[in-house]
Amino acid sequence: MSRKEALIAAYILDGKGGGKKIGWKEIEQWQPEQGYLWVHLNHTTRKARQWLLKESGLDKLTAQAMVAQESRPRSVINHAGLLVFLRGINLNPGREPEDMISMRIWINHQRIITARKEPTMTMDDLFTALETHTGPKSPSEFLVTINDLIINKMEEVLEAIDDQSDKLEEEVMTTESYLLRPKIADIRRQAIEIRRYLAPQREALYRLQIEKTSLLNVSEQLRLREATDRVIRYIEDLDSIRDRAAITQEELSSRLSEQMDRRMYILSVVAVIFFPLTFLTGLLGINVGGIPGAGNKWGFLSVCIILAAVIFVTLWLLRRKKWM
Repeated sequence: MSRKEALIAAYILDGKGGGKKIGWKEIEQWQPEQGYLWVHLNHTTRKARQWLLKESGLDKLTAQAMVAQESRPRSVINHAGLLVFLRGINLNPGREPEDMISMRIWINHQRIITARKEPTMTMDDLFTALETHTGPKSPSEFLVTINDLIINKMEEVLEAIDDQSDKLEEEVMTTESYLLRPKIADIRRQAIEIRRYLAPQREALYRLQIEKTSLLNVSEQLRLREATDRVIRYIEDLDSIRDRAAITQEELSSRLSEQMDRRMYILSVVAVIFFPLTFLTGLLGINVGGIPGAGNKWGFLSVCIILAAVIFVTLWLLRRKKWM
């Protein structure tokens, strides 16, 4: 892949909420007095991996973490900077929200380096904010802002999942259909998948609050605390959705089982009623000596009356035995 595909965007932040868009040449010539540098890369490309490992100035462990194939939410604070891995909801066309996008962020007092595999609307919002001079003013504010944007996107999706769960609960109470089973299973799967990444993300954010670092001021740590509280609430909501989906699934299974039992009962009653009729008509049909009453004009009517009497007696017996 080309250098252009490796570099998604790069800005020099002016410290006032705005930024100047730059390319590889300006990145290589950047000096701290020019402003804060932000480099946003596609870490799956060869050029991005090469730059992160050999040219970025990151220590070996940090650089390797930035280009790793798989990552889980975590935060690492050391003397060189702050490394944070976050997961965001996947809102790309054709993808499921639970296919969460990994966002890798490294900051120090002068630079910001971010990397991702798939496009994310969170970064589009940041690009727009910088171009309209309403963006972050420092690397630490950048981290807090991107975390807030990721969480805001989550809230919209989780509310939609919760509404869908409520709707399915109502449908189960009014509709006994096997078609609801895959819908309920899908809701439960989404809740489980999203929660799987939110739990370590909560721990990563909590660590940023309790560990001392000169990169984050008190105000920013308070914002991270609020963000952590929101993540905890989302985890509780996901637990609730998962448990409700399990109960809804059990309720649907119970209703479908009752529905099947009712149908089998009706079929059994019909079979009991028609068994003696079938026996009598079959007996008449195999009589090789001739059907009794065949020469009598009242013969057929008499047989019908006898069969009706058999039905009546059968129904009476079923009622008496309380089987109906």
